[in-house]
Amino acid sequence: MTAPLHDTSAAEPAAVAAPETPQKAIEGRSPWKIAWSRLKRDKVALAGGVIVLLLILVALFAPLIVKAFGHPPEELHEDLLDPLLGLPAGDWGGMNGDFLLGIEPVNGRDVFSRIVYGARISLLVAFLSAFVAVSLGTVFGIIAGYFGGWVDAAISRVMDLLLAFPQLLFIIALISVIPSKLWGFEGSGLRIAVLVLVIGFFGWPYIGRIVRGQTLSLREREYVEAARSLGAGRTYILFRELLPNLVAPITVYTTLMIPTNVLTEAALSFLGVGVKPPTPSWGETLSTAVRTYEDDPLFMIFPGVAIFITVLAFNLFGDGVRDALDPKGSR
Repeated sequence: MTAPLHDTSAAEPAAVAAPETPQKAIEGRSPWKIAWSRLKRDKVALAGGVIVLLLILVALFAPLIVKAFGHPPEELHEDLLDPLLGLPAGDWGGMNGDFLLGIEPVNGRDVFSRIVYGARISLLVAFLSAFVAVSLGTVFGIIAGYFGGWVDAAISRVMDLLLAFPQLLFIIALISVIPSKLWGFEGSGLRIAVLVLVIGFFGWPYIGRIVRGQTLSLREREYVEAARSLGAGRTYILFRELLPNLVAPITVYTTLMIPTNVLTEAALSFLGVGVKPPTPSWGETLSTAVRTYEDDPLFMIFPGVAIFITVLAFNLFGDGVRDALDPKGSR
């Protein structure tokens, strides 16, 4: 007889199942995250953004920077000038360890301190006037685009009128007739307030046209019709449905408007209708440098380079933001 076979009916031990790996939830990316990922790939725009950030920090901490590396911007150092020619004694415009960028001819003020404080004046005027222009342009542009009809016609004609108005001549005439004290401001404070209001007032039609054109397209979208069918009022549709979708073009145009305002403020100060001397401003410093160009040509380089770097950095960063927010429109 053969040996009995083993009982194969018994179930073999079951294999231990491997623990399931938890699946990571898929997270959607917002339009701002997508734009930031595009902007990070643009090294030129990031470099411009870094320079803009450094300029803002310089403007904010100007007193500390000047205290550590310079002298008060309005302090005169006439003892360091040549008594006959009124030029800085020594080579390179008086540049040394005590005066990093030398001193001004005629009055002997510290060039480094005036350049640093000039950043504060130029950026203050540029940002505040851009805020005024963007606020007015957004409100009037969205109203004109949404309501249409006679409202759109009236606002559009006002924009055309302001665009045709000679802004530079108006500011020169206004500065010459305003009193020495107004609205609680006087001196350079009054000049800055006038510059902000006038530059912002004449700048809003540019962004107003952009917002109006975008609103004409957005008001026909499905989500606007859905909000209207649910009984949403006009104010809700304007500021809760349309305005959030206008943030991207408004942001792009704002970054491109600021360097224009920097140039406008510098031009007005160069012509003598900007901030009141001896308050430091890049345009005023450049005007002083031009008058002494033949005797001290180096002095004109520093305010010119400051204006050039600022405008270039804002333009590079603005172009990068535009490409990141609207990659199809930038091709």
